[in-house]
Order: sequence, then structure tokens, then C-alpha cells
Amino acid sequence: MDGFVTAVSRSGTHTFTKPNADGIRLLAGLGVEGDAHLGETVKHRSRVARDPSQPNLRQVHLIHAELHDELRANGFVVSPGEMGENITTREVDLLGLPTGTRLHLGDTAVVEVTGLRNPCLQLDLFQSGLMAAVVGRDESGNIIRKAGIMGIVLTGGEIRPEDRIHIELPPEPHLPLEPV
Repeated sequence: MDGFVTAVSRSGTHTFTKPNADGIRLLAGLGVEGDAHLGETVKHRSRVARDPSQPNLRQVHLIHAELHDELRANGFVVSPGEMGENITTREVDLLGLPTGTRLHLGDTAVVEVTGLRNPCLQLDLFQSGLMAAVVGRDESGNIIRKAGIMGIVLTGGEIRPEDRIHIELPPEPHLPLEPV
């Protein structure tokens, strides 16, 4: 059930893509040091416009590398960080995790999963058709959002590519991820 980090990314400005880095530092209660989304309250511009006092449940954005593989197989050119994620993972079913899962990253960092990233139209500005490619439907017609998950930093620490990820599930009953 454990996986590993394939890439880490951050951007000090509100850019859609985030450049890859050799490592990032997670700060407890804040997010990724040097990233535009760092803070206790919301930093995503659309959410700040609605209510800047909301808690920041989107301190860290994680995407599974398997999504990049799927997108490349469908003709898109997508690399880690280009969809705005801070941490790209492999061998972790991020979308299948319940709310409240704790991801132990590297030696010390712990991120608690708060919910799904709700894909936005900026995806189509990056590459035409990308928004539709990261939104699907299950056999019951329910929307599947594939653009990653969001979390908050419980314990800070350094994260680097190839760091292991240990998954700690919350107590049952498990609650499915909802957009945050």
C-alpha cells in the first residue's frame, strides 16, 4: 500500500504550473515553503475572493504519476508539476483514499488528506481538452475527478523525489473524498 514520491514542485507566484525542485520543505499548518498557496487561510484566488478567512484545506496538492501516464497515452504532454501539483506520487491510489488519511512522506513530514482537487478551466488553457480528460463518470454516472487530492501539513519536513510514502488510514467508517 505504500508508494513513493517521483517529483516535488513549488511556485512563489500564482502560476498554473510549478517548476520541479530537488526538494521542498513542508511547514506544519502552512503548506509548502516558498509556494504561493502557503498559509493558514485560503490562498487560491477564487476562494480568497469569496471569503479570505476560510481555513486553507488546500495547502499541498498531490497528483499520482499514473494520471500523467494515462494522459500521455491519450495524446497529452504532461510532466510533474505542470498541473499545479506540489508532490507527484507513484504506487499510491490517491483518489481511493478516505478523507483524513495521513500520508507520511520522507523521514518526518505528515500530510492529512482533506479532499479532491476540483479541476478548473485553466487545464484547457494549458492544453485543449485536458479538463475533459481529468473528469470522468463511473458506472452509476457519478463524476470522477482525477486531478489529484489536497491536504494540510500536520508535521513539517523535507520531501525529495524517491522518498517513501507510508499510508495511515483513519478509523472507520471511512468517508469518501469530496472536492475542497
